[in-house]
Amino acid sequence: MSLNDLPGAEIILPGLSDLHSGNSNTTGALLVAIASTRLTEAGLDIPKYYLASEPELTLYARLQEEREDAYPYYNALLNSLNSFCNALEISYRYNRN
Repeated sequence: MSLNDLPGAEIILPGLSDLHSGNSNTTGALLVAIASTRLTEAGLDIPKYYLASEPELTLYARLQEEREDAYPYYNALLNSLNSFCNALEISYRYNRN
């Protein structure tokens, strides 16, 4: 299974790319920072030196500036992140065996 096939890949993979380019303030990059430990343990290479120090707060503040519906959108993004992490972890365990 390709990473592109995982749920939430359309947000997470560009964020990972942003981090590798040194851009830590995009929505995707902040989501990757939130789950950096899980993503690293599941086999992804996360450039730790570009991670935001408080990604949850930074993301929420950014969404509040951009949208009137920041809270439900923030929760939807976290659900997408969790779906991506869950699928990646299952794929990682399956491929290790």
